[in-house]
Amino acid sequence: MTLVKFNPVKNSGSLMPGFNDVFDSFFNDNFFNDRLTSRVPAANISETEDHYHVELAAPGLRKDDFKLNLDRNVLNVSVEQQSERNSNQKNYSKREYSYSSWVRSFTLPDSANAESIEASYTDGVLKIDIAKREEAKIVRRQIEIK
Repeated sequence: MTLVKFNPVKNSGSLMPGFNDVFDSFFNDNFFNDRLTSRVPAANISETEDHYHVELAAPGLRKDDFKLNLDRNVLNVSVEQQSERNSNQKNYSKREYSYSSWVRSFTLPDSANAESIEASYTDGVLKIDIAKREEAKIVRRQIEIK
């Protein structure tokens, strides 16, 4: 079964179809989109025999923008950005200022080795590798049948 988001305004067959379009165009303005859209990056989490891997899609940032903290068994990844742009044209002066921040938190399993966490940022993707404890690694061996 496929889940589809239901929008009662779009699907209602409104008696005044142009009325909803006014609000749609107003709230689809870039001013609202830039401020209402979540900027928290998507995460992919995978596991191999020796490590847990976390990948965050965070393009447009620098390696120095990230802060990684480990508090007990919770790994926090955060970013805080500020930017200013000044533009002077004739008698008009314009100043734009923006601020954005986000935090992603990941609870590490008991099998994770908190002493062995490495991170790298390449091509807009933050990669975090968390080693597993030796006793948590998958042991494979052939068992002889007698």
